[in-house]
Amino acid sequence: MASRGGPRAAGTDGSDFQHRERVASHYQMSVTLKSEIKKLIYTHVVIWLLLLAQMVVGHLKLLPHDQVAMPYQWEYPYLLSILPSLLGLLSFPRNNISYLVLSMISTGLFSIAPLIYGAMEMFPMAQQLYRHGKAYRFIFGFSAVSVMYLVVVVA
Repeated sequence: MASRGGPRAAGTDGSDFQHRERVASHYQMSVTLKSEIKKLIYTHVVIWLLLLAQMVVGHLKLLPHDQVAMPYQWEYPYLLSILPSLLGLLSFPRNNISYLVLSMISTGLFSIAPLIYGAMEMFPMAQQLYRHGKAYRFIFGFSAVSVMYLVVVVA
């Protein structure tokens, strides 16, 4: 409204700019939600890396079978869940809503569906562990079923 050293606009003292310096609430929420989604994506990437490490160690037999069990069937399709996370991260710099929508839809397909299938696949083994105290698969001395259910809950 006022230029440096120049004349002021008619009808103003130059102090009516303060209402324009506030950030609109929906933009503030966007920044907050982006940081929360980024935290969730980074957590997902850590879980994904742990499952990938378990698969590599199990298939290449880098450790004895009694320390790291072979992966369950649901872990293979879960490896595809890194794609929705990457799409989500790509959507942030330019607020690309189409990438974010694709990320959310494919998260259900590649992340949530394998986790539900995994919970059902491991349920008989969890029942056997609970009823009889017998576990046949281990990950570093812990029952593989217990460890994988913990992964499912965190994921």
